Amino acid sequence: MNNIGVASIVIIIINFIVSIRGFKNYNFFEGYKFHVDKILIQKDYIRLISSGFLHAGWSHLAFNMISFYIFSNLLEQKIGSILFILIYISSLIGGNLFALYVHRNHGDYSAIGASGAVSGIIFACIALYPGLDIGLLLLPIFIPSWIFGVLFVLISIYGIKTKRDNIGHEAHLGGAIIGLLVAIIIHPNAITKNYSAILLILIPTLAFIYLIVSKPHFLLTDKINFKKESAPLSFEQKYNSEKVDKQKELDKLLDKISKKGIDKLSKKEKERLKNLSK
Repeated sequence: MNNIGVASIVIIIINFIVSIRGFKNYNFFEGYKFHVDKILIQKDYIRLISSGFLHAGWSHLAFNMISFYIFSNLLEQKIGSILFILIYISSLIGGNLFALYVHRNHGDYSAIGASGAVSGIIFACIALYPGLDIGLLLLPIFIPSWIFGVLFVLISIYGIKTKRDNIGHEAHLGGAIIGLLVAIIIHPNAITKNYSAILLILIPTLAFIYLIVSKPHFLLTDKINFKKESAPLSFEQKYNSEKVDKQKELDKLLDKISKKGIDKLSKKEKERLKNLSK
């Protein structure tokens, strides 16, 4: 394998610098994370980008950067540093915009991490390298990239629909599809060389997007089933636990509204909904 590209090195360095500052400075972390109301109401649009360089802990940062490193050189060599950065930033913003749409009624929803941008880099590689095999991290197992892509899409859709974990599947899926589409725009011949994989990835994704746009209550049908931590919580666990608890409570209120109407909320529930939506 050739040396890692300049753009990839710069992106990794920025992720480390911003994340470490977030680890040490809670106000900095809170000021730049993805937060629905801060973006939609206060127009703090920088969060659509800055949140992608923040991470909840060392393990979160390491996983994203290792995944990024594995695919970055392959893509940067093929399309050059400028277009590589374009895919990375487009995937980051696209993933966050999709998450913003899905959670537009969840005012207190927040998220962090480079996963959307990294997903875009991976899916750009899937689009441009038809014979690519993808290894499972830390395991000597490789599968064709199109199978990985289809599984990734299906798992993301399931995660968005069920809300049974604390993973930002919306940003992952949005970033992945934007990365794939931008790569196709850069190299249109990928469509003819790799049309089957591209179609297998795009068809379920577009069908899912159609459902959530045409049927707004589609994502409110399932109950959330989060497990609570019983051991002492780290910074990362506290952040995730607080986010999950607030999101669970808000989704229950929205679910009740969608089924019975807002008039059926008690005075206490209306006050809580107002506080959660700030």
